[in-house]
Amino acid sequence: MTEFIRKRTANAKNDILSGITVALALVPEAVAFAFVAGVDPLVGLYAAFMIGLITALFGGRPGMISGATGALAVVMVSLVAEGNAFGAEGENLGLYYLFATVILMGFIQMLAGVLKLGKFVRLIPHPVMMGFVNGLAIVIFLAQLKMFRDVNGDWFSGAQMWTMLGLVALTMGIMFGLPKLTKKLPEALIAILVVSAIAILGDFDVATVGSFIRDGGGEGLKGGLPQFQTDIFTKVPFNWQTLRFIGPYALILAAIGLIESLMTLNLVDELTDTRGNTNRECMAQGGANIITGLFGGMGGCAMIGQSLINIKGGGRGRLSGIVAALMLLFFILFASGLIEQVPIAALVGVMFMVVIGTFAWSSFRILNKIPITDVIVLVAVSSLTVIFDLAVAVIAGVIISALVFSWENAKRIRARKRMREDGTKVYEIWGPLFFGSIIAFNEKFDVKNDPQEVEVDFVESRVSDHSAIEAIFNLVNKYEAEGKTIRLKHLSEDCKILLYKSSPKFREVIIEDIDDPRYHLAENPEAFTKGLSEYKL
Repeated sequence: MTEFIRKRTANAKNDILSGITVALALVPEAVAFAFVAGVDPLVGLYAAFMIGLITALFGGRPGMISGATGALAVVMVSLVAEGNAFGAEGENLGLYYLFATVILMGFIQMLAGVLKLGKFVRLIPHPVMMGFVNGLAIVIFLAQLKMFRDVNGDWFSGAQMWTMLGLVALTMGIMFGLPKLTKKLPEALIAILVVSAIAILGDFDVATVGSFIRDGGGEGLKGGLPQFQTDIFTKVPFNWQTLRFIGPYALILAAIGLIESLMTLNLVDELTDTRGNTNRECMAQGGANIITGLFGGMGGCAMIGQSLINIKGGGRGRLSGIVAALMLLFFILFASGLIEQVPIAALVGVMFMVVIGTFAWSSFRILNKIPITDVIVLVAVSSLTVIFDLAVAVIAGVIISALVFSWENAKRIRARKRMREDGTKVYEIWGPLFFGSIIAFNEKFDVKNDPQEVEVDFVESRVSDHSAIEAIFNLVNKYEAEGKTIRLKHLSEDCKILLYKSSPKFREVIIEDIDDPRYHLAENPEAFTKGLSEYKL
């Protein structure tokens, strides 16, 4: 028991300090995304608290931070606006339609976990992952530039701009230099505290968390505990029309949330050399969104920037996420006045350091060392992440990679031709036979000029899909139409079963009795292993 407790608390100090840092960085992000979605800042803060706490406790990736995110907020804008149009002016029905949508989104995500769809994140190629990381770094950087503008959208100028730049540079300098002196102190938290003290004691005229909230139309950070939203059940009619309205939004939000969360999980796995549980994360994200929808939050998913702050700050366990969520609630309930005095410049400096640490600078070095198709995928995913969002970029990258893979494999189909002494022409097929290689496969045969007896040997080929089976079926029909005899050898068992179902005549075409050790070893790998072990003995 002592050993168990020691292992669990070994990183407690780093988890706690990193969690506090993350909580400070969560405040402006959650508030900003709430403004983007067109809802009150507390709706975003409550989402960050509830989703962060639940996923920290039950999620599949310790150390990953979840909360309200921009990728979801941009979809919620039109949802809230259309929902408001259903009611009278000032009734604010859009907010309750948002809550209902977030609840449905959560059920969809939990269903994905039950069906174990999280494992499909393994199908994401490395160039897509690298493009995602680079695009993400650019998006985080561009988001911070908005902090250099005033409420009218004009860039800061004069002393205001220089003060902002100086405080940002000081924050980055502390985060860069402190680890070189000692690694026992959390550089991000120390940087925020030092810059905040300088700005407050020096009475600098700079944007703060409080001014940021008020400029956006909010009244402040202070609030109470989240309340159960009984109005959802009275103001939102539970009928087919409502489902038709919120269903597509819920599906899109669920997909974006899971893609962003699982990609972040994959990234954290690489940074920590550990393995998270994707299906458990799907379940936790879904459950968290159901709870946050019922208690007045805007929904969310994994927050990549905050997760990287946590990992780079030493946060590795569930404690770091729990501390971040509870500290955020503490800020809302008791310390709103203090947090509102934190300069935005300090938080921008922290995020700039996250950008530098996130961008895969090695991608420039390997551009001339990897296939041109991988370069195209990398650049396309990075660009689409900036232009659209992470979900669109990742899906597009996977599709491009899949098409490239199919094209490359389609060119690998080969046919070695030889004549037997009895006059039979033998085609030995090499390479995968699937939808992409069908045309090349058909071009290998000379039906009109071939002899009376033809044999097609598939021992070095694999029939992969229905298109391939259909191609074999058509090939047999062509030879039979010419009055010639064709035989098929070394087809896999599953392929033979499908061909027998498609037509009884294949029982005459396929050769079952084969005396070829290559075929039997390919069909029965256990026998090969057993034979190898007996040979060694």
